[in-house]
Amino acid sequence: MKLDDLRKELKKEVEKLGYELYGVSFVKEKKTDLLQVMIDNDKGVSLDDCVNVSNHLSKLLDVLDPIPGEYSLEVSSPGAERELKDASEIKKAVGKYVHIETYEQKVDGELLYFDGDSLTIRDKRNKQMSFDYLDVTLIRLAIKF
Repeated sequence: MKLDDLRKELKKEVEKLGYELYGVSFVKEKKTDLLQVMIDNDKGVSLDDCVNVSNHLSKLLDVLDPIPGEYSLEVSSPGAERELKDASEIKKAVGKYVHIETYEQKVDGELLYFDGDSLTIRDKRNKQMSFDYLDVTLIRLAIKF
């Protein structure tokens, strides 16, 4: 089974459980092949959430048998400082503290506005800064210190 097809199947199951599928990857490590599934939720993801989703997906994967040979399943959250991969994730992050990198600078601040073309943040000095979305090379959630 192709990874894209597997991703679609996993997405349906994860959404049935009340989570979003953030990412799926298959990693070949030294002696272990690893299917990594990252889930998210507006309320956050706990260890119990990961165990619940893992148990559910294990049963589905036993039926689908998408990967030949032995592998391990790892279900986790994308983390507190996860990358915002597309416009919909950036829109959800309005009001949150983010880290932005452009070709010329790196800035942390509260994301105030995003319309698909530009975004505005308020930095630590309470200064508002606007960026053209096309100039942003990385945007991720950040922890405010």
